[in-house]
Amino acid sequence: MSSGRFTLVHDADGRRDRRRRAGLGLLVDDAWTGRRRHTRTLSGGETFQAALSLALGLADVVTAEVGGRRLDALFIDEGFGTLDADSLDEVMAVLDELRSGGRLVGLVSHVTELRTRIPNQIRVLKETTGSRVETIP
Repeated sequence: MSSGRFTLVHDADGRRDRRRRAGLGLLVDDAWTGRRRHTRTLSGGETFQAALSLALGLADVVTAEVGGRRLDALFIDEGFGTLDADSLDEVMAVLDELRSGGRLVGLVSHVTELRTRIPNQIRVLKETTGSRVETIP
């Protein structure tokens, strides 16, 4: 999703002092700078792409671990507003690829541009009498 710019790598050294850090230690190899850096230096959009990449990778690992049973649905709640136009194109291309491969991809978003890019939608519309649901085939 980053056009080959970023690669997430395990930070084994950062995990040695368990009093200081918790969770999965990751660093980012940045192909543009040739340097390895902390994930906290990623922008909001880059962080969203990294999180989505990890979720997709985890789904593949789970599939492999449970005898090839696929997770056929993926739901993503927000994060799209942090993406610039090029990053949004890259993320949507990956999600379209998943969709064309038979997965259900659900997106929860307030980003107006996504309305033109997503063929089937369920919209929740606020009205003075309450909310209503509208489906767009």
